[in-house]
Amino acid sequence: MIDNNCAYCMEGELVAKFGIKICELETSKVYLFKEQSHMGRCIVAHKKHVGDMNELSKEERSAYFEDVALVARAIMAAFNPNKVNYGAYGDTGRHLHFHLVPKYSNDEFEWGGTFAMNPDRKYLSDAEYEEVIAKIKAGLQ
Repeated sequence: MIDNNCAYCMEGELVAKFGIKICELETSKVYLFKEQSHMGRCIVAHKKHVGDMNELSKEERSAYFEDVALVARAIMAAFNPNKVNYGAYGDTGRHLHFHLVPKYSNDEFEWGGTFAMNPDRKYLSDAEYEEVIAKIKAGLQ
């Protein structure tokens, strides 16, 4: 099922407001979050338009979490954060997705707490986005 109002289903301009598509994995689409206060922050969205992980079969859910773990390992390898935080919401957008947010202990802004959905503090140049994406892709091989 596709939802014509869903950024993850429709991609294009809807996703471009907040993310850059990195790639597709077995069960998911991976996006770099444009706001990069937490270097390497990504979104892993399921390919199916489901609102909750419990709408997936056990096998689908397991495969999706393998994708989430793969992206987390790629972020860890590329940026060496102290921790990756995971956020799954869906209050306003009913499409299963996880925010993978690298946290760094030298970040006085949010270390030790939850992350802001969009702190609107740090955006990169096109060349910098390409560099970050290349580092993440290298870890997904």
